[in-house]
Amino acid sequence: MDMGSIHQDSQRTTNPELGPMQNGEEMSPLAQDSNKAGGPASEEEMKSQTHGGVEPSAPPLPPSDPPPSGPPEYPRPRLVFHTQLAHGSPTGRIHGFTNVKELYAKIAEVFHISPSEILFCTLNSHKVDMQKLLGGQIGLEDFIFAHVRGETKEVEVTKTEDALGLTITDNGAGYAFIKRIKEESTIDQLKTVCVGDHIEAINDQSIVGCRHYEVAKMLKEQPRGTPFTLRLVGPKKAFDMIGMRTRAPKSSEGKMVNGKETLRLRSKGSATVQEVPNEFEERATKKVDDLLESYMGIRDLDLATTIVEAGKDKMNPDDFAEAMDSVLGDFAFPDVFLFDVWGAIGDVKEDRM
Repeated sequence: MDMGSIHQDSQRTTNPELGPMQNGEEMSPLAQDSNKAGGPASEEEMKSQTHGGVEPSAPPLPPSDPPPSGPPEYPRPRLVFHTQLAHGSPTGRIHGFTNVKELYAKIAEVFHISPSEILFCTLNSHKVDMQKLLGGQIGLEDFIFAHVRGETKEVEVTKTEDALGLTITDNGAGYAFIKRIKEESTIDQLKTVCVGDHIEAINDQSIVGCRHYEVAKMLKEQPRGTPFTLRLVGPKKAFDMIGMRTRAPKSSEGKMVNGKETLRLRSKGSATVQEVPNEFEERATKKVDDLLESYMGIRDLDLATTIVEAGKDKMNPDDFAEAMDSVLGDFAFPDVFLFDVWGAIGDVKEDRM
């Protein structure tokens, strides 16, 4: 066999669906029939095929890719939430947000206001109810009420003891506000200061953009016996809320019970839909939130949830401390706080088991 025939055979392939290949190209069915008859078509046959006979057909399409293995993946339906302004408005519909700042932007767009007007949001209640405060999770059936800026007021405060009696939280978008007032404390004596008031400035120094723990530290550092000024912005109230001074109850923080899933908002990355926290996660998060208030003067269920997630699968305190440093290193939690948190998570685990 000469080398030319070897080269010719190497370029001739067969596909059971497409028929023979010649010189790397698919042969038309008419050309295939001529080969089956024993050789190339005659000149008359070629003329009849191209002029007076059947038009040559286009080559068949290549085979489609095989179907993917496993169950088919269906896109999740678009998550749409209903919202109102807490002091009164028509109902709007929002979707397509992944964090609190984007949520506020969506609400502001619906009601034609600036996102900076929104102080915080509550779930399923238009009242300034800190048990209903929107944190890092929204139940898929929750109704969102946005509380916007109302009256601005200035109060002079003089510390008579180390603690003012305030618990601070923030809205995740640059506004710190009062979440709890301790009875018979320094702040409790100032009846113009209310739960839900945004702390805009301390001694005319703006604290917009500061996190809750930074504001709590500034207040703690104010010297005893020396007056200082707080500039506060209260949420705009509906007619039936005027004159109300809300104090958070001593019972546990509220939990979402609507729906079997929640939308978890994250400061980094996309929001995720996940199952509602189980009993262990609920109890551990409550204990960690209590420790945050005790050590730092803040309440933050989202932060507490992140801490529990970092520690629930760790086997020893060193691994937990390393996980906390990688996830929440910016907080610079003291060792004694981490030790107490590890113990609290362990206590809940033992009760569960």
